[in-house]
Amino acid sequence: MKGSGGVGIHQVLVSASPGDAITNLALGTRRLLRRVGPSEIFAHHVAPELHDDVLPLTAYRTLHARNLLIFHASIGQSAVHEFLTARAEPLVLVYHNVTPGRYFAPYDPVFADLLDLGRREVERLRAQVVCAIAASDYNARELEEMGYHDVRVVPPVVNVRHLSTVEPRASTLHHLESLGGPILLSVGQLLPHKRPDFLVQMMHIADSYLGFRGYLMLVGHQRLERYNRAIREQVLELNLPGVHVVGAVDEADLAAMFRASSVVVTASEHEGFCIPLVEAMTFEKPIVARAFAAIPETVGDAALLIPPNDGPALFAEAVTELLGHDDLRDRLVAGGRRRLEEIEGHPPDVAVVEALLGVV
Repeated sequence: MKGSGGVGIHQVLVSASPGDAITNLALGTRRLLRRVGPSEIFAHHVAPELHDDVLPLTAYRTLHARNLLIFHASIGQSAVHEFLTARAEPLVLVYHNVTPGRYFAPYDPVFADLLDLGRREVERLRAQVVCAIAASDYNARELEEMGYHDVRVVPPVVNVRHLSTVEPRASTLHHLESLGGPILLSVGQLLPHKRPDFLVQMMHIADSYLGFRGYLMLVGHQRLERYNRAIREQVLELNLPGVHVVGAVDEADLAAMFRASSVVVTASEHEGFCIPLVEAMTFEKPIVARAFAAIPETVGDAALLIPPNDGPALFAEAVTELLGHDDLRDRLVAGGRRRLEEIEGHPPDVAVVEALLGVV
């Protein structure tokens, strides 16, 4: 890659926190951008654990007259929006998708308002944005509906095979293998739009009516306490000892969970690009998912897709059907291998970054 002659390409986030998908993608993008020239990440909110990696937005200075700013759109934040609209540097929008606020309104109406504000701010930035990038065709269509033109679809800058190379924690793997039943693994933050409540209902149906004697592991950060409490109460009310709200884990434990799982599941209704499902393919695990948002284009032929209008009963039937038929499992695993080849055959294009230098 050609050098940039000192041109800085810097990223701006509303919030940076460990385990957050957008933060992880920004860190991966920075590794790529630093092959071009100086690159830092600035955020309005920075978790203490990331103070050595991400700078506060107030620390931004014009390090070079031809800087380029890349904004990762997430929730709304007037301070960030005002910062961006006041800058003279060319602005690139990376749209991972903004979750509709309606999912959060019953649990955190303030956060729901911020999400809706985030969508409005993306629209307001349209005239200032010199290049818009989307992680999926689904995201690109949303931007086009907002009036954006010539949106580039670029896969997330992430090594999807990284987790499959991590040595699984032996004690965790041994414990999971000793459970004596199939394990359904769901990886993602415990948030309303990801619908862990749907999976809990599915487990109730599978256990009560289909004779399923297995486990559901809900793995991911629990940042919305009221919703987290609601899910735990749901599990208790339905008397489901096989459902475990695990919370966040490190890579060694997560690798062990992927290896021990029989099926990877998600009931999410809103994903701009679902990286845990791609990671499932690297562990050669079949997937059962709902056909919402960008999930169908993420998984290709690696998943049994449940139509959006169908409920947890059909999902439970799909899971038990899959567990009882090795040929179906093998077909889905083979579909995952093909989908991985497609993803890795179109890696994040370094030429896109070089082309951006032309607008600096």
